[in-house]
Amino acid sequence: MNHSLPGRRSRPRAALAMSADVASAVLDTESLAALAALCDLAPQPVLDDLTTPRARGVLADVDLLVTGWGCPPLDTDVLRAAPRLRAVVHTAGSVRGHVTDACWERGIEVSSAAAANALPVAEYTLAMILLTGKRVLETARHYHASRTGPDWLGTSRTVGNHRRTVGILSASLIGRRVIDLLRPHDIEVLLHDPCVDAGEARELGVENVGLTELFRRGDTVSLHTPLLPETHGLVGRDLIDSMRPDAVLINTARGAIVDQDALTDAVLAGRIRAVLDVTDPEVLPPEHPLWECDNVLLTPHLAGSQGNEWRRLAGLAVSEVERWASGEGFRHPVRRERLAFLA
Repeated sequence: MNHSLPGRRSRPRAALAMSADVASAVLDTESLAALAALCDLAPQPVLDDLTTPRARGVLADVDLLVTGWGCPPLDTDVLRAAPRLRAVVHTAGSVRGHVTDACWERGIEVSSAAAANALPVAEYTLAMILLTGKRVLETARHYHASRTGPDWLGTSRTVGNHRRTVGILSASLIGRRVIDLLRPHDIEVLLHDPCVDAGEARELGVENVGLTELFRRGDTVSLHTPLLPETHGLVGRDLIDSMRPDAVLINTARGAIVDQDALTDAVLAGRIRAVLDVTDPEVLPPEHPLWECDNVLLTPHLAGSQGNEWRRLAGLAVSEVERWASGEGFRHPVRRERLAFLA
């Protein structure tokens, strides 16, 4: 596999393109040393503006970019300044923000750490499925307020996770990880994904159903579809109103997938519950009624990699650089034709 222009070097030249804060958080000393052992790494500071004279000087001789959150778009003008660039290794999930059509047209190889980032999102989702099934958050609030023991025998039969039905919207990387994590539990899993046929659904151990049926039957419905023009507002009022009384909607995907006004009406009426790691806008206005709704848990987009989980992103990126530098090719390539299916 020829990764560079004629006169290929024994060691590729690479640079970091992301915000300085991201580089400091995601790439620790060990990760930087591992990258430097594999390629000639441009010295710090990282490239967070690809239009400066220094950036253009680095780009002129670079074979590989290791990118992260805050990387500027790699457009035609940038690529013109980077004639040797043949690969991009992204230390986060989606590459839509910086890998442009010009990259695909150049034939640049792209890798992403989306598979590594999928695990903490799936873990968060599993935790919320189990916690809401047991009504842990509401019960804890009541216990704190009353300082008295509960009436165990008076517990509603809707409480618990025995044979609970969970609906997964989209067999994306994250959706599939959630399905994997649900396997040990006594839970029925439904899936809606028009790209999954009956045979693949059997292999996943799920029942693939229509979108309306997913919302009508699920005790919990968890969203894992990418935000695309056709999925904007996909979860509308009709679907929300069709959910079972006391059902739970979990959204770790993108806030704009959901009709937020319809969801707000449903939770304020006490019909359903919600766990929202994302909203539209990302931080709701201070006066928004969802802040004060007891049957809604709002978290600040924390399901994805944070803290020590960044090591997993960096480790995957280093592994991909090693494979590419040795001519093996990426283990986690991003294909242009698959972008629409990646959450």
